[in-house]
Amino acid sequence: MIPREAEHTIRALLRGFPVITITGPRQSGKTTLAKIIFADKPYASLEDPDVREIAREDPRTFLGRFPDGAVIDEVQRCPELLSYLQTIVDADRRMGLFILTGSQQFGLLSGITQSLAGRTAFVELLPFSTGELARAGKLPPNLDEMLVMGGYPPLYDRDVPIRAWFGAYVTAYVERDVRQVLKVQELETFQRFVKLCAGRTGQLLNLSSLASDCGITRNTAKAWISVLEASYIVFQLRPHHANFNKRLVKASKLYFYDAGLVSWLLGIQTPQQLETHPLRGNIFETFVVAELMKSRLNRGERPNLSFWRDSNGNEVDVIIEEGERLVPVEIKSGKTVARDFFLGLEKWTALAGALSFHPTLVYGGEDRYQHKKVSVVGWKDAAKLPKTPEPGQT
Repeated sequence: MIPREAEHTIRALLRGFPVITITGPRQSGKTTLAKIIFADKPYASLEDPDVREIAREDPRTFLGRFPDGAVIDEVQRCPELLSYLQTIVDADRRMGLFILTGSQQFGLLSGITQSLAGRTAFVELLPFSTGELARAGKLPPNLDEMLVMGGYPPLYDRDVPIRAWFGAYVTAYVERDVRQVLKVQELETFQRFVKLCAGRTGQLLNLSSLASDCGITRNTAKAWISVLEASYIVFQLRPHHANFNKRLVKASKLYFYDAGLVSWLLGIQTPQQLETHPLRGNIFETFVVAELMKSRLNRGERPNLSFWRDSNGNEVDVIIEEGERLVPVEIKSGKTVARDFFLGLEKWTALAGALSFHPTLVYGGEDRYQHKKVSVVGWKDAAKLPKTPEPGQT
């Protein structure tokens, strides 16, 4: 078991909430982590049809089996259970009684916000971060291997071919979840849609163009994107609001939570193929943005990330809000730092003035150093915020 950064966050939250809800993509390690934290408590999975039937037919008796709490897995499969759970935790008044897990935001969050508001804290668990893999001695030795393999836990604790695992994952989970939520009939069209999304990772989301290329309506494309978001396959990075007297783009950028899944969807089979792939830069950017997301979610924080682009094409890949200050992050996949890597940061910091804080360049190499006022960070440390430079550093 590779230790998870979110474990400390969850244990701390259990002291102040009767219920903790762990959400995230399927196969991200939610069940394993919940069982480790509640090693002395019972476990029930609502994926099991027999267990689910009992919970639906007699929820009071089902929950009565757990007087001191339990792990209840995939709770979105039986949302009617949540109202009864509310009654139990309100009457008991003890903290740290239940850990719930779920993979679909649609089915899970709507029920919990109605029934357990104020009684549960949420922690979103994504696939392994580079920090988690490095501490366990499992980090792939080079960047291209990392981008092809991704961070899903089964790839690190099973002897399974990467491509075979991703193929089974998409079939067993992504497509099944979509059928449950949207009742998609044309599965082949949806498969093409997901691959088209992979080809647009790290780019502005143009629903009309995506729909046209896939042969579906814009509304269908919008609905399918929503389901991919609810299943923790993709997310949208919103444009930052600070315009500095510039006209800004209003569209969001589309990203996948896992670079390995993107590589598989694009048909990339080996790290050698990735080295010369035209979308290598987009895949690397996806990897870095996902790492930044993980670092915040593992601490129980909301992702305070956005991007900045004006109508002239000037852009900073990520803006991190730190209180009233803004950390600009530029992402370049090259292994050698070039002078033009800093141009976007220089333009943005000149506009932002005192709002700018710790401008950072994340690149495809491995060194970490200070270049003038910019912190240069290698891919292995992509999620680590830069330290304040020492006096005299350049």
